[in-house]
Amino acid sequence: MKILITEDELRLLKMLARRLSEEGFVVDTAKDGKVSLHLINTYKYDCIILDIMLPGIDGLSIIKSIRAKKINTPILLLTAKSSVSDRVKGLETGADDYLIKPFSLEELVARIKNLLRRETLMIVNELSISDLTLNISTREVKRAGKIIELTTKEYALLGYFLRNKEMLLTKAQIAENIWNYDFKYDSNIVEVYINYLRSKMDKNFKERLIHNVRGMGYVMKIKK
Repeated sequence: MKILITEDELRLLKMLARRLSEEGFVVDTAKDGKVSLHLINTYKYDCIILDIMLPGIDGLSIIKSIRAKKINTPILLLTAKSSVSDRVKGLETGADDYLIKPFSLEELVARIKNLLRRETLMIVNELSISDLTLNISTREVKRAGKIIELTTKEYALLGYFLRNKEMLLTKAQIAENIWNYDFKYDSNIVEVYINYLRSKMDKNFKERLIHNVRGMGYVMKIKK
């Protein structure tokens, strides 16, 4: 599942991204409201973690904008202790829950999982392309009916490709989403994990699904 974290405190942003990645989520991050709103309008997220006080565009304005566009992604607000009125406004505007700073990472994870459980009844529970399927609830991956065992990172990488199928993904985008912004980028790690994934879900099947785009990156698609 894919989560967007918008937080202007860099240390907290990195800590949240690292913990949620450890939980198996694919994580995008933004440090200001304008970048956050651009990402929300560009990609589909399963949950949005949103600080109220942000440079560029504040959190409440972001909520108003995306709810006006009928984007119903669950939103968890991060707020200061003193901002009671902002919390009320956030919930009235369309936020689904909130956490008061400082908070424990365990509570954050529990709140997110609770929001996602609520959405499970309303969202598609399976990602697929061709004869490849990924069940979000059970985390089971199958190709042509055969169960494929994946590591946590391989699962996150596959989910990222499936959520962005037919879209070009650069090595930098993949590294940032799967290993987060604090990851010391090594150009080889992306190729290594894509090769791991290909060996499990492409190698012994007639149709290849992950394709190189020379000098640019990778794309998951069905070649016609």
